[in-house]
Amino acid sequence: MIFGRIKPLDAILATAEKKSLHRSLGAFQLTMLGIGAVIGTGIFVLTAEAAQKAGPGMMLSFVIAGFVCGVAALCYAEMASMVPVAGSAYTYSYAVMGELVAWMVGWALILEYAIAAGAVSVGWSGYFIGWLNSSFHISIPYALVRGPFDGGMINVPAMLIAAAVTALLIKGTKESATVNAVLVGVKIIALTMFIILTIPVIQTGKFTPFAPLGFAGISGAAASIFFAYVGFDAVSTAAEETKNPQRNMPIGLIGSLAICTIFYLLVAAGVIGTVGAQPVFGPGNEVLAPGTPALAEACTAIQEQAVVCSKEALAWTLRQVGYPFVGWLVGAAAIIALPSVILMMMFGQTRIFFVMSRDGLLPEVFSKVHPRFHTPHVITILTGIFVTLFAAFFPVGLLADVSNSGTLFAFAAVSVAVLVLRRTDATRHRPFRTPAIYLIAPLSILGCVYLFYSLDMKTKTLFLAWAVVGLIVYFLYSRRSSHVGRGIVDVPEHEAYEELKPEVPGTH
Repeated sequence: MIFGRIKPLDAILATAEKKSLHRSLGAFQLTMLGIGAVIGTGIFVLTAEAAQKAGPGMMLSFVIAGFVCGVAALCYAEMASMVPVAGSAYTYSYAVMGELVAWMVGWALILEYAIAAGAVSVGWSGYFIGWLNSSFHISIPYALVRGPFDGGMINVPAMLIAAAVTALLIKGTKESATVNAVLVGVKIIALTMFIILTIPVIQTGKFTPFAPLGFAGISGAAASIFFAYVGFDAVSTAAEETKNPQRNMPIGLIGSLAICTIFYLLVAAGVIGTVGAQPVFGPGNEVLAPGTPALAEACTAIQEQAVVCSKEALAWTLRQVGYPFVGWLVGAAAIIALPSVILMMMFGQTRIFFVMSRDGLLPEVFSKVHPRFHTPHVITILTGIFVTLFAAFFPVGLLADVSNSGTLFAFAAVSVAVLVLRRTDATRHRPFRTPAIYLIAPLSILGCVYLFYSLDMKTKTLFLAWAVVGLIVYFLYSRRSSHVGRGIVDVPEHEAYEELKPEVPGTH
């Protein structure tokens, strides 16, 4: 039966009872946590991708993606407050919809985390190369800084940063909360400077035509831009430490998403109104997809003089409007702040593998802990190899879209789980209850389906191929090795897991 093999919720909750966290977070702290977690790679890197898909209409794309994230966040918060344990959407699905659905969610989360880490690595590479060029006039051939889909051969800087972060994770480096706060501050200051310098010189004529590729282009950009919002689950999973969660969780979630959306809209307006954001078309006036050799050729023909051609859109924009030093600072901010994002994405990957391995769905070797460093070194090395390969050969837009496909599937599953649990376990204590659940949850599910549908065909094909591989692995190995299937309902030791956890905020 598809919904069979449910892992008892009480067994999962026993894990959470081993730790009792002090409820100290108010609405303001949650909002700040959300802003720090959400503002990251997406806005620094994907602005050019969005402009190529939607033109100035990308402003509407930010609103659509932010709305879908908002309703999904409210569903996520109810599950996180009920089941505040490691594994996120995978664990929630196991408790509500059974092992097969949980396996598919966990399998999709591999796409979210590992490929997102690759996307951030490619984004970091773009800013690093631009910074080298503007600082020291060093030009590196495209063949060594772009993958084959993007007019080059291999992205060496992206590989190097991914490999460096892997080495750090194996060693078990723990960054302090102070360093994290500084990195979040660096990102926010950089974006604030960008807004202050560009908004006063906006030219309204640059906003027309607003939607050169129609609403389909806006939808496609929204599906990509979704990557810029993911990270709000850092707020959702703080439910256990929140004072009066029923009041403060929605304020923190919606407040942080609203502030981030306004930030994003101002940044997008600054780009559009100063340097323009019209798509670059092919020689026959055909539409060109971002991250393709055809677009790279068209950009070369116009000497890269369009924001859609830039791998460091915000720094490039500032240089074009006469602020080269501030552009240099924004580039430096991205270079400093983005590696911590790669670190958290790769940690998220090892977290999911670790929990799935302990449930018997993946080989036990994946949850082996290094005797000296006390980190899951086997799975960290394996993850690092894949992230390095993704970063080496694929463009940032494709990686972000594929990552989004996994995220959207997981969020839709959580929204379904919340609805199911309201019917099957209505009396269970919920520190936070999603308001208007029978409106919010269906909106979340439909929003996730709409954004998934708006992804391009190759992304959807890759996701479906990944899902088929996942089903094959499940039925050949995981189903017969599963602890629940073999009647072993053990409670993972939360303390052991906590030892593996780096103190870095989960940001996209």
